[in-house]
Amino acid sequence: MEGVASALGPLFLLILLGALLGWTRQPGGDFWPRMERLIYFLLFPAMLISTLATADVSQVPVTRLALALLGAMGLLGALMWLLRERLRLAAPAFTSAFQGALRFNTYVGVAGAAALHGGAGATVAAVAVALMVPVVNVFCVTSFIAAGTLGPSGLGRSLAALIRNPLILGCLIGIALNVGGIGLPGWSGAAVELLGQAALPLGLVAVGVALRPAALIRLDRGVWATNLVKLVLMPALVLGLALMLGLDPVSRDVALLFAALPTATSAYILARQLGGDAELMAALITGQTLLAMVTLPLWLRLAGQ
Repeated sequence: MEGVASALGPLFLLILLGALLGWTRQPGGDFWPRMERLIYFLLFPAMLISTLATADVSQVPVTRLALALLGAMGLLGALMWLLRERLRLAAPAFTSAFQGALRFNTYVGVAGAAALHGGAGATVAAVAVALMVPVVNVFCVTSFIAAGTLGPSGLGRSLAALIRNPLILGCLIGIALNVGGIGLPGWSGAAVELLGQAALPLGLVAVGVALRPAALIRLDRGVWATNLVKLVLMPALVLGLALMLGLDPVSRDVALLFAALPTATSAYILARQLGGDAELMAALITGQTLLAMVTLPLWLRLAGQ
C-alpha cells in the first residue's frame, strides 16, 4: 500500500492544489478555461504521440486489454440502461448518470500509470486511451440520442466533435508513426516529448480547478447508483476479467487504474451542450474525484495481493 500511496499521493496533491486555486480564483479571468483548451488540444495529444510513436507496442497485450476494458464498459453500459426505470431518472439526469458511470479522467489515468510503472505503464496507458476514448464517446453520444435530449441539430455537432477529438487524433498519429517506422525523427522527438511532459501536471491541476464543492449537496439516488457502478462495479469487473485473461502485472494494474478512475471533467461540458443534467454531472465529477483518492489505492492494493 505504501508504494501505491507514494505513487498516487503527489497526483492527488496536484488535484487538491488545483481545487485551492479554483476556490481562490487564482489566476483570475479566463486563465483556466484557456489553459484547459491548451492541454486538451496540444499538450495531451503531444504526450500520446510521443509515447505511441516510439513505444514497443508489441509488448502490450492489446487484444486482452481491450477485452477487459471494453468488455466491462459494454456490460455496465447495458446495466445502466436496464436500471433506468428503477432509478426513475428524467432523461437529462440519466444521460449524466450514464456519462458518470462510463467516462474516465484520462489525465489522472496516464499520470497514475506512469507513476506506478514508469515508461512501461505510460505505454500501456496510451494504448488504453486509444482503445477506450473512441468507444466511450460513441456510447455517450448514443445515450443522448436514445434518451432524446440531443435534438436534431446536436447530432451533427456531436459527430463532428467525435471525428475531431484531439485525443483520438493524437492516438492515430502516434500509431501511424510507429507502424510506418517513422517515429519522431531529429529534434521533433525531443520537442514533442517536452510538450507532452507539461500535459500531466497541468492536467491534474486543471482537474482540481474544475471541481465544484457546492455540487456535493446533491446526494440523490442517481448520484449513489452512478458512484457505485463507477467506483465499485467497474473496477471489480475489470479486475476479474484481467485475472481471467492472464494479464501481466503492468497491464493488469493499468487496466484496473483506468476502470477505477473518476469520471472526466469534460463530461460537464457535454452535459451542458447536449441536453444533460449539468448540476448532476458536476456533483458526480466532484464526488467521484474526491472518493477516488481513497478507492483507487485500495483497488490497486487488492490487485497487488
